[in-house]
Amino acid sequence: MTAVEPLVEAPGVPAELRQDRIADEVESSGFARVTDLADRFGVSVVTVRSDLGSLEAVGRVRRVRGGAVPVGALRHEPPLELAAREHEKQKAAIAAYAASLVQPGQVVILDVGSTTTAIALELVARRDLHDVTIVTNGLNVALALEPASDRISVLVTGGMVRQLQHSLVNPFGSLILEQISAHMAFIGCNGVDAARGVTNLNFAEAEVKRAMILAAREVVVVADGSKIGEVEAARVCSMSEVDLVVTDMSAPDEAISLIEQAGTTVHHA
Repeated sequence: MTAVEPLVEAPGVPAELRQDRIADEVESSGFARVTDLADRFGVSVVTVRSDLGSLEAVGRVRRVRGGAVPVGALRHEPPLELAAREHEKQKAAIAAYAASLVQPGQVVILDVGSTTTAIALELVARRDLHDVTIVTNGLNVALALEPASDRISVLVTGGMVRQLQHSLVNPFGSLILEQISAHMAFIGCNGVDAARGVTNLNFAEAEVKRAMILAAREVVVVADGSKIGEVEAARVCSMSEVDLVVTDMSAPDEAISLIEQAGTTVHHA
């Protein structure tokens, strides 16, 4: 039996018609990958992401990491321990570089997340650090830093515990942050996009991330390559509020170029 070739649209389809067909495909398949849509319609992945952004804005699809799902589909966060196993080598490289930016005597905000937990472990390993204060909303981050308590002081933000993420959020999750002027903040996220900025899956965490950004003089977003060019539901900040994005070599070149054109420095760990 001869295999049936997948349908490939002719290039040059008008944007409005292409977006309409993309929406139909997302609805019929339940999930459509950005790369598959780019191949099918003969356009770049950046164009597909722009199409999905337009469709999301009018409520026809919901963007998720790697593609899009129908509006009614639910998007769940994996437990932190499970997320830590994804892109493990990339996160370790990002963490090593991020930790190298910290200097003795600094006050540093360390967000919750698998990559920021890896940063905490790197900070513990740096025997040259002393008189450093880490402010965190991650219970596991605070525990990871405990072995270096003679060199690193840890201040936990307080607030309500989020199940499976070990994070502290409002109510009362950002009160301490309002009293702090940190040298640097390392912010985790689920999406980094030149146009849509930094986004997250959870609205409660996004609110605390915004408070962290306001409390820091320098903002460093840490995101493995799978998150670059992606957009999630909860907006954290615009790219103009980010000083540096630390990612890895798997990040899409086109998306990175757009972020740099927006004026944000990008480092590949």
